[in-house]
Amino acid sequence: MKTCDLHVHSHFSDGSDTPEQLIKNAQMAGLSAIALTDHNTVAGLPAMLSAARGSGVEVIPGCEFTTEHNGDELHILGLFIQPQHYEAVNSLLARFMIRKSESNRQLVERLRKAGIELNYDAIAKNALGSVNRAVIAAQMVRKGYCESVKAAFDEYLSASKGYYIPPLRLQSVEVIRFIKSIGAVAVLAHPFLTYNEEQLRDFLTKAVPAGLDGMEVHYSAYDEQTTVRSMVITEDFGLLQSGGSDYHGTNKPHIAIGVGQGNLCIPLSLAEMLKKRAVRG
Repeated sequence: MKTCDLHVHSHFSDGSDTPEQLIKNAQMAGLSAIALTDHNTVAGLPAMLSAARGSGVEVIPGCEFTTEHNGDELHILGLFIQPQHYEAVNSLLARFMIRKSESNRQLVERLRKAGIELNYDAIAKNALGSVNRAVIAAQMVRKGYCESVKAAFDEYLSASKGYYIPPLRLQSVEVIRFIKSIGAVAVLAHPFLTYNEEQLRDFLTKAVPAGLDGMEVHYSAYDEQTTVRSMVITEDFGLLQSGGSDYHGTNKPHIAIGVGQGNLCIPLSLAEMLKKRAVRG
């Protein structure tokens, strides 16, 4: 069976791998296709598409949008984004990225006052893509303040710790409508990291009429029960299934491309079904 991975990050956001490394890793894993879905940026897509030429690995151009619905942070994947629409994506994200940059700058300043010596301008200069908390966490690890990215979030970077104040985010339903307006496919990423089933079903009553195409049912952090529940929900709402490892390279060393924590096997047929939705759109 041919397989794919529809949720992968590069060093253009908070992953560690270059596009060339991602393609090589995909080849080694025997994947037929991978989707580059960096957080709030399409900056890595041209290099990713170039790296894939002649590799035998199909690249699905994507983006993971950070959104909000009723105060809850939700991530929406835009898949099969065509190059002529990159500028539209950049325009949509520009307002959010200004707010996000200021939020992260304030986070670094609060950490500095707490004795953690970080320099936001230096972090931003060395980041190929956008700066987010994972990028800041990685710098904290490099400087020896935390043992891991997870520890940095647990000890400092979660909103409950008081150092990080989230910026005003894009609204989930609006982002779904935007993704559909450019002929791409809208997929809800890892919803059970945020919602219980009742909350998810309530959100889908708003998201599906807005054009949501699919939902991740195969995901590295899901157990078998959660995957089965996700499948049932996609059937109930007429959504397509999607799946991805959420691979970040060495920044999340417990997750491998294509197989997650060893429990993933995502049929290429899922990507093919999503692609048909994009063509029809």
